[in-house]
Amino acid sequence: MALPVAFFAVFFAWPVAAIVARGLDVDGGWRFGRLWDVLTEPGIRHVLWFTTWQALASTGLTLLLALPAAYVLGRFAFPGRQLLRAVVTVPFVLPTVVAGTAFLALLGRGGLLDELWGVRLDTTVWAILLAHVFFNYAVVVRTVGGLWAQLDPRQEEAARMLGASPLQAWRRVTLPALAPAVAAAALMVFLFTFTSFGVVQILGGPRFSTLEVEIYRQTSEIFDLSTAAVLTLIQFAAVGAILAVHAWTVRRRETALRLVDPAVTARRPRGAGQWALLAGVLGTVAVLILLPLAVLVQRSLDAPGFAYYEALTRADGGTFLVPPIEAIGNSLEYALAATAIAVVVGALAAAALTRRDAGRFVRGFDALLMLPLGVSAVTVGFGFLIALDEPPLDLRASWILVPLAQALVGVPFVVRTMLPVLRAVDVRLREAAAVLGASPWRVWREVDLPMVRRALLVAAGFAFAVSLGEFGATVFIARPDNPTLPVAVARLLGRPGDLNYGQAMALSTILMVVCAVALLVLERLRTDRTGEF
Repeated sequence: MALPVAFFAVFFAWPVAAIVARGLDVDGGWRFGRLWDVLTEPGIRHVLWFTTWQALASTGLTLLLALPAAYVLGRFAFPGRQLLRAVVTVPFVLPTVVAGTAFLALLGRGGLLDELWGVRLDTTVWAILLAHVFFNYAVVVRTVGGLWAQLDPRQEEAARMLGASPLQAWRRVTLPALAPAVAAAALMVFLFTFTSFGVVQILGGPRFSTLEVEIYRQTSEIFDLSTAAVLTLIQFAAVGAILAVHAWTVRRRETALRLVDPAVTARRPRGAGQWALLAGVLGTVAVLILLPLAVLVQRSLDAPGFAYYEALTRADGGTFLVPPIEAIGNSLEYALAATAIAVVVGALAAAALTRRDAGRFVRGFDALLMLPLGVSAVTVGFGFLIALDEPPLDLRASWILVPLAQALVGVPFVVRTMLPVLRAVDVRLREAAAVLGASPWRVWREVDLPMVRRALLVAAGFAFAVSLGEFGATVFIARPDNPTLPVAVARLLGRPGDLNYGQAMALSTILMVVCAVALLVLERLRTDRTGEF
């Protein structure tokens, strides 16, 4: 636990505490009354209301559209099932900047809807909600569908034999069993949409602002650190409550069910109703997921030949000090370094969490590992600039600052991927090796590592994908001569002109392809089918 605790203390707790302390420390004294001052401002109350409202609406819409797909992928066997599973997961590993750019190409000025019917939905709440569904569709499908595939169908069949209608059997048998998984998925969707930044920043325009966007505005544009600090504390409290409820729902799902092999429950669709359901799910995936990505690619090719891609090789001296194409190499280098850090820290934390004699502190640290996914990345990034600017950790001018911020987001994915596999290793194998004289290091190398090697590769792949697309913290700390892909896309979208717009589409397409390839490789390596996302 020493290295994971030190890593989170220095590169997460310290930067967040530093910016909050800087914001609340006014004239040498702490102004806790500032909390009330900020909360009573009409503009801030509107931000809090919109943040909560759009998160609830996004969660409800995601459940409505994704639960049928969870059933189809959990219960039906059909050609292309694994490909469909991979396709619906592609948006989740995409950077939010790319998701926002894809919907901008579909719904914005000159987009597909604008060309066909003269309708623009950018700068409307509908664009934000649809983009959130696009991004979080896989959370519901994989979390609920993975568990649905392992529920014993004989329980529902027994209820039917005792006289229950199909609806009664589903409501009284299947739904209670699925409820913890549905609740866990809903809480994660709510968390991701409550802290949404890139999507709202690109699609919301000046009318809509979530807590995360308002923190960014107060920090970088108005430079009102006291308001930003208060908003950070509010978001921190909300995220902590969400994660506590999520941990409780996950424990219920783990302990209350008897699961079976998913291969036993899957069967071909029967009857017109089930085939219609399958067709409806395929249609939803085509419109909601494939269409925005296809329009993104098409917009990047609008100019004759590959003009937008060729323009990426030239520096304009305004938006970038270097050709935008160099952002690809920068992002890959940063992501590889972040992946190495996340794998080391996450694997050590997962190994500590698997011990049966782990104390309350270790079990509590499991929940803390999820905090970087919900706490303001903007706060973390700006906190890096404030906290890590003097010896012995003067890193403001160092390239390692970006990978460290990206690794914070990657560690939770490493832990969540490694933990189920490590817990599945029979402790008696380790004990037998120890009795035969093996050192702890040799036990890990010859017993644990062969069993978790594939899970370790999957964890590294997830860490690489999310590091590649990290935006909230990186936008503060990436140097102008070393931009990452998401930062480059955001800068290009922020400048007028068709050339800048086209280059943003081209860079987003490249980033989408890299993330999609990484995901397809992960799907081939993945062995865990327990419903853990």
